[in-house]
Amino acid sequence: MNTAPNVRSFQPTKALLCLGAAALFWFLNALNKPGYTLNVEYPIRFVYDDSLFIATSPLPKFVRVNVSSDGWGLLRHSWLPFRIDPVDYIVQDPLRATAINTSSLAAALGEQVKKLHVNYVVADTLALSFDRHTSKMVQLLPDSLHLDMAPRFMVSSVINMTPRSIQIDGPAKLVKGLPDTIWVRIPRKRISDNYDEELPLNQLRHPLLHTSANRVAVSFEVGELLSPLK
Repeated sequence: MNTAPNVRSFQPTKALLCLGAAALFWFLNALNKPGYTLNVEYPIRFVYDDSLFIATSPLPKFVRVNVSSDGWGLLRHSWLPFRIDPVDYIVQDPLRATAINTSSLAAALGEQVKKLHVNYVVADTLALSFDRHTSKMVQLLPDSLHLDMAPRFMVSSVINMTPRSIQIDGPAKLVKGLPDTIWVRIPRKRISDNYDEELPLNQLRHPLLHTSANRVAVSFEVGELLSPLK
């Protein structure tokens, strides 16, 4: 009596599990091998006396660094960049510093990142620019010559301003170019009643300037002429 051979049917689920296990084994084994390289964004913190000097161009918050390690080391630093502390870059002479010294930065990174070998710093966004930090007092005066009064109305009191002067801090080259007096123009047209408003000091708006006040309060009384002036 003939009997049919016992042929085991193909089971795709088990085949996929075996294939997945083999791929996982290969992946884990590959991560243990050294010699991988990767460009990573590394946070940087510039150390200098900001009471004496000010950066006149934006300082980079990250630098691109070429590093090498085994797969596990690169995987940890590429997936978890938020856990990396910024490296301190000391600016020795801010007035003469024109670019980041890549050699000293790579050495500082090598001291901090023990599990990675720092090969070099990628040369992009490495320019630096500093100036001396200085301050200046500027007087504020009302621009009374350009007051737009309604017919038969005139200013009948002293024009009060608060504050009368402001302190401006910033880069020396920029601060020294500011005038000693700033004339505050009254924007209202055809003024016919007492004036009391706060006005913005738009003349001093600059990303590198810090002012002790950015608005000035202006007030004065207005009177009506009962008869034409002769």
